[in-house]
Amino acid sequence: MMTAGKSGLLLVVLAPMAFAWLVTPVHADPIRPGAEHCVVGVAPDDPLNLRAGPGTGHRVATRLPYARCGLIVTASCRGNWCPVEGGHHAGWAHRRFIAAVSPGTNCLRPGPAGALRAWPAEQSRALTRLAPQGCDIALLPYQVAGWQKIRQGGWEGWVRLSDLLSNE
Repeated sequence: MMTAGKSGLLLVVLAPMAFAWLVTPVHADPIRPGAEHCVVGVAPDDPLNLRAGPGTGHRVATRLPYARCGLIVTASCRGNWCPVEGGHHAGWAHRRFIAAVSPGTNCLRPGPAGALRAWPAEQSRALTRLAPQGCDIALLPYQVAGWQKIRQGGWEGWVRLSDLLSNE
């Protein structure tokens, strides 16, 4: 039998894993050589295999977890395989599992300052306050239920899509 304390702890541990299944990449293409990319489209418990060469026949050089950013596509892709570097690792990733981070050219809509949230929910912990009409926002390749993951001023978190100005 599980007590209320243990079930609450279980929820805290399992909630992020369940949440990751709900997040969908905004777009996995185009791949932009020289730009930062993030890992998308893999399950939280099944990381992306970074290969020693362009194809599944090459050994796995390392494994990268879902939502890992900081991968730079270093040259043109060969078919579906792109050369990437990230931290101490270099190898080849299938283009289906990486998506580019937008340049930091997005802005917030005019209005009251909002909060950058830890998770995509109003009840989520506020990481920091965002300046009204603040700009220099990079869109990370994750959206869920009307929320967008962003990076601004060294912070990463979630804002409502309706709070962002369209950059199209």
